[in-house]
Amino acid sequence: MQCGLLGEHLSHSFSPQIHAQLGTYPYRLYEVQPEGLGNFLNNTPFTGINVTIPYKKAVIPYCKQLTPTAALLGAVNTIIRQSDGSLLGHNTDYAGFRSMVEHSGLDVGMKKVLVLGSGGASATVVAVLKELNANPVVISRTGENNYSNLNKHADAAVIVNTTPVGMYPNNGLAPIDIDLFPTLEGILDLIYNPHRTALLMQAEKRNLVTENGLWMLVAQAKESAEYFTGSAIDDRIIQKIHTSLKKQTENIVLIGMPGCGKSTVGSLLANKLQRTFVDADTEIEKEAGMSIPEIFARGGEQSFRKIESTVLERLGKKSGLVIATGGGCVTIPENYPHLHQNGIMIYLNRSIDTLPTDGRPLSNKDNLEILYTVRKPLYEQFLDVSVANNGSIDDTVDHILLMLSKGDLT
Repeated sequence: MQCGLLGEHLSHSFSPQIHAQLGTYPYRLYEVQPEGLGNFLNNTPFTGINVTIPYKKAVIPYCKQLTPTAALLGAVNTIIRQSDGSLLGHNTDYAGFRSMVEHSGLDVGMKKVLVLGSGGASATVVAVLKELNANPVVISRTGENNYSNLNKHADAAVIVNTTPVGMYPNNGLAPIDIDLFPTLEGILDLIYNPHRTALLMQAEKRNLVTENGLWMLVAQAKESAEYFTGSAIDDRIIQKIHTSLKKQTENIVLIGMPGCGKSTVGSLLANKLQRTFVDADTEIEKEAGMSIPEIFARGGEQSFRKIESTVLERLGKKSGLVIATGGGCVTIPENYPHLHQNGIMIYLNRSIDTLPTDGRPLSNKDNLEILYTVRKPLYEQFLDVSVANNGSIDDTVDHILLMLSKGDLT
């Protein structure tokens, strides 16, 4: 039995991790260029494959038969080799998106739902929304309902993003400004990398319901696995895999006063979690080609903060890291989305009288208590959770690990 994922660029796919928890079958990535698609489908001895961008429509002519769902949507994301060698095309995105809506808790019945984008994913979303008795309105670049007349739909209750705007590596972009929609209840974004797109972070500021595409990815994979194996799989595994994958891929970001132990705690924590540890100050020195005191001496704090934001933007796009930040990163508001998009932020709180000042330009420059008074509310704006670091490093790390195991940081 051989299964896998067919696409053009797959290096950042989560599918192998998901399918490893769905069955014991081999699952590999098949990166195929467009000119090689026919040869791959005709001559590769796979049992079943998933299909992603840009081949969900291109594979249809190679399928002898389509399931009713695939025929309805005009797109295939799962192919099964039949006993006679022919290919059956199916679409599990339908079940995946329906599960995503249900998991979000949003009630879309009889409500206007704006669907951003008019591609293949949009058709799937619209079909599910109609089945749920919603009133979907597709927003495209050139159609009757487009991005220049969004004011016509200020009464929208839900927005679903099916476009790639804001997806890695083009993080930080949003297809629309949600301030145009005063009665909005929630946003569903099919993107799962980053965990929180700029669109979802806009929604968070308004305390709206948000859901990224990770749940849909797992739910559709579960149905694919049922086709691969010919056996039913308990739906409860979706929650299990979703939680596991979220923990694996979210960064753990340590913030706090200079000298509070971020680097020491971060290094030990990464070691115990078998993750990569990154010290932002070290990366800043690499970026600048000089030490932090030299950066301050040559260009002052403004120069340092500019380099720091560049580094944090780069690090924040990555997944599964433990990141120790500089004490003053919270003074730049733009650093929050950089770190929050893929990260859980832990504020290491340590007693002021135990904080060192050697080699720390701002700790030497200002009275430490004044610096703490200014920064404490900023740390509180950034943090997801606060952890005291007044005892041993081992105790602090064990406390964080316990919180992770209990799901208190997700």
